[in-house]
Amino acid sequence: MTRKLPALTADNRAFWQGGATGQLQMHHCAACARFFQPPAPICPRCLSQDVAPQPVSGRGKVVTYTVNHQPWRPDLKEPFVIAIVELAEQKGLQFVTNIVGIDPDQVAIDMPVRVRFEQVEDVWIPLFERAA
Repeated sequence: MTRKLPALTADNRAFWQGGATGQLQMHHCAACARFFQPPAPICPRCLSQDVAPQPVSGRGKVVTYTVNHQPWRPDLKEPFVIAIVELAEQKGLQFVTNIVGIDPDQVAIDMPVRVRFEQVEDVWIPLFERAA
């Protein structure tokens, strides 16, 4: 699947390039001990600036998903799954991703998943597959 790559910034670089070392990096606030996504220079919960990327397990569950069947572009292979995954580290730590390596008909709510990375140029895109 062809992807539009993000512009790398000081705040999001660890998230988009952590896959180079096999680590999913999420921003963490030292003041309130919470992870948050998307990465930012200020904690959205307590407004502390004491934030930094920290590795997480890369394990989680599918909160919700949809299967796309629309051929938006000739190079885009469908069907594919767009999902919201919640990471195991913290309730509410969620982000939008794709579920890969499984038939879209087998994806389910609460299905355990784990991260895997797809490298495109200097970006490692976090995708998820069914956890063993």
